[in-house]
Amino acid sequence: MTASSTKTRFEVTADDAGLRLDQIIPRHVAGLSRRKARAVIDLGGVFVDRARVKVAGRQLRAGQIVEVVIGGALDRPPTTLEPAIVHVDDQIIVVEKPAGLVTAPTPESDRGDLLDQLSRKFGEVYLVHRLDMPTSGLLVFARTRAANKWLGDLFKTHDVVREYRAIVVGELAAPQTIDRPIQGKRAVTHVTPLEVLHGTTGPATLLAVRLETGRSHQIRIHLAGIGHPVLGDRQHGGELERQFQPRPSRLALHALTLGFAHPSPPHEKVAFEGRSPLAQLDGI
Repeated sequence: MTASSTKTRFEVTADDAGLRLDQIIPRHVAGLSRRKARAVIDLGGVFVDRARVKVAGRQLRAGQIVEVVIGGALDRPPTTLEPAIVHVDDQIIVVEKPAGLVTAPTPESDRGDLLDQLSRKFGEVYLVHRLDMPTSGLLVFARTRAANKWLGDLFKTHDVVREYRAIVVGELAAPQTIDRPIQGKRAVTHVTPLEVLHGTTGPATLLAVRLETGRSHQIRIHLAGIGHPVLGDRQHGGELERQFQPRPSRLALHALTLGFAHPSPPHEKVAFEGRSPLAQLDGI
């Protein structure tokens, strides 16, 4: 569930039994009309006995458990964002994700995300790893179960090359390694300054960032933790990010390079590089 979503859980009562799903939900979720209930169902935000249900007319029995997850997807227009296809073969798909596109289904929606788009285009596709919605850049997807296991094992052992570009608040003068646990798990990020930039309220720094481990929000948490939050990071940036001008309209974080051993024998190393959009960020 995303940070901005809410979940309502309730049990179908005897008075609800036999009614349609889109009739029952407004009885238990405050402020949700029947029309909006149908929209939430269509998005994929409703679960009955832990299974996603997308049929508004489904009749329910007393005692069944319903979960309704509502988030930003309800008010957002259908996405027109699409990835750039970087590489395709019979085992993998490498794409460059635009900022603002969700990588995979969430509890609030299973429609229009990157995995959904690729599955419609290529058939069977497996999710290997993710990028946060506001982060752009390279992702690899598997096209077979064997490739999915191979790539999944590489990510588990951190045997994958991942380099990002980030613009952070302040001037970072020297390379450094940030080794700080995240939620009790080892997390290591290597940072190299590339260029000092100049905003109206002070300096910013363009960084090359290499992940040794891959925890959720790792780069954003680590850089904020050393006093250099990523520009555009509304979640972790704090007062330093809020005060910086010009404040970019998107998160200044891009997954630029991705390298790994290919799933097909002889498992040769392959590497892909995207195009960083950060130089065009609001004139910084």
